[in-house]
Amino acid sequence: MVNNPASTHNPATRWWILALISLLMFGNYYVYDMVAPVAEQLERELGFSNTQIGTLNAIYSLPNMFLMLIAGIIIDRVGARTVTVVAVTLCLLGTALTAAYGDFVTMAAGRLFFGIGSETMLVAVTVGIAIWFSRGGVAFAMALSLSIARAGSYAADLSPVWASGIYEKGWQAPFFLATGFAISSLVFALIYWWLDRRSTAPAPLEEVRPAETEGFQWRQVFSFNRSFWYLLGLCVLFYSVIVPFRSTFSIKYFQHGHNLDLAEAATINSFVYLAAIFFTPLFGWIADKWGKRAFFMVLGSLLLPLSFVGLAAGGKGLWFTTILLGISYSLIPAILWPAVAKLVRASRLGTAYGLLFMIQNAGLTLCNIVAGGLNDLNRAGADNPDGYIPMIIFFAVLATGALAFAIALWRREKGPHSHGLELPGALKP
Repeated sequence: MVNNPASTHNPATRWWILALISLLMFGNYYVYDMVAPVAEQLERELGFSNTQIGTLNAIYSLPNMFLMLIAGIIIDRVGARTVTVVAVTLCLLGTALTAAYGDFVTMAAGRLFFGIGSETMLVAVTVGIAIWFSRGGVAFAMALSLSIARAGSYAADLSPVWASGIYEKGWQAPFFLATGFAISSLVFALIYWWLDRRSTAPAPLEEVRPAETEGFQWRQVFSFNRSFWYLLGLCVLFYSVIVPFRSTFSIKYFQHGHNLDLAEAATINSFVYLAAIFFTPLFGWIADKWGKRAFFMVLGSLLLPLSFVGLAAGGKGLWFTTILLGISYSLIPAILWPAVAKLVRASRLGTAYGLLFMIQNAGLTLCNIVAGGLNDLNRAGADNPDGYIPMIIFFAVLATGALAFAIALWRREKGPHSHGLELPGALKP
């Protein structure tokens, strides 16, 4: 029996839950984005190739190509809070292992364990927020949580600036710092588990999520409506562009392709998340109030391919890229994740989110490896900045594909098969 958050007698509890989830995600996002700031040092100090650097983030996603759907099913059966604690513990172990030794195999193994825990945690907390805010405001709640989480990415991007002394000690010290953030995530996860368990009445989950006790059948995975599959296509291609570029290669590319030092490159890269910190909750609130969700996702997707124009221009164009990426990375996630609650029956939210994360991780794995391979094949580096051009073209093509899926979703939601994404009002799973 899983407790029912909607039956709590204290309306403020859900905001405390949201705060704890957001803070544990802050530490998790910091750890994930630690590769980009230290990428050039890994190449210089440890002799890592671009492919190996890309693999450190690709291997994060590799097992989740297969495990996320299973994780979603387990969450539907066991509950979000328990899975969250187990997953965050695994994140800490993986982060510590990555920092322990300077050989590629050990670091890759650490990122592998971190990835399994991290993506499972993200599915669990997404479901948790959807349930706690089932009576309204789920888009704003998820957007606010993402905003705080991305402050962790912003802190990681700027770590060469505010923790420059740590970077001067070599590649390992920044990873030890990341381990400290992973410890803080576990602390917040344990408090969340305690508060969630203490604050909910022992009522059946069916009151909030009907048919929860139905047995899982694999055909349910393929029974989602067409709008959901369009949303999935948008999700996979969008994240396959912005995450491998931003969190793996962008800082290194800015250093080599535009002659910036580490601090300058990290600062430019960080403004993507700085914009997202402030604008993601705003866009979530707008979606709850005015609707037009599919239309806004088209606008956000359009900004993604346009952003690569700034990369080609260089100079002030890099700031143009940062602005467009920041708006796009605020707008799409603020609407995409809560929209699932409108397209999928509440009792299958865990399965739906698990499927999204599973296919998304397949895209992240492939695109990190492909991008690194393109850079190595074309001998991209400080002496050959043009070698990065094929990678940029690759990401621009994927960004155009994301726009195509967004347009398909918008057209369907305007027609007779609409699920109400364009209607005003909060989404209620």
